[in-house]
Amino acid sequence: MNETLRVLKERRSVRRYKNEQITEEQLNQILEAGEYAPSGMGTQSTIMVVVQDKEMVKRLSKLNAKFTGAPDSDPFYGAPTVIVVLADSEKITCVENGSLVMGNLMNAAYAVGVNSCWIHRAKEMFESEEGRTLLKEWGIKDSYVGIGNCILGYYDSQYPEARPRKEGRIIRV
Repeated sequence: MNETLRVLKERRSVRRYKNEQITEEQLNQILEAGEYAPSGMGTQSTIMVVVQDKEMVKRLSKLNAKFTGAPDSDPFYGAPTVIVVLADSEKITCVENGSLVMGNLMNAAYAVGVNSCWIHRAKEMFESEEGRTLLKEWGIKDSYVGIGNCILGYYDSQYPEARPRKEGRIIRV
């Protein structure tokens, strides 16, 4: 099978991570794939904020948890790396652009031996006062909105099995 198609079929979201940081080489390959995601009109306006500092990861996890209904949970599942994907709301395709970056990050991660999961609620995180403060600290314009948090690490349990594909999702006319 073609390697790209194999990665697309085998990648799964992982929700339990070892306390072991991914390598710099793996991170750089994953980020490069994010940079090469398509963007509407070639704007390349999506930003990826890499967070590996344990305290900042905890801070982001706690902020995300505020929007889950379980504020004491860890919605980042112990992952040691978080890539926050932000898109410029002044671009009409900002959500699509950021979503394509997220997809590239997760697929590239699997291709280089790293596990991932898209953690939602980035929009709510960075609309909050605390999130806006973080954007300011990071030097990011306030027109940027949260698209997703791509958590990265090595799985700490059995790798998830693929669910059977649902029928009727392809319509040929």
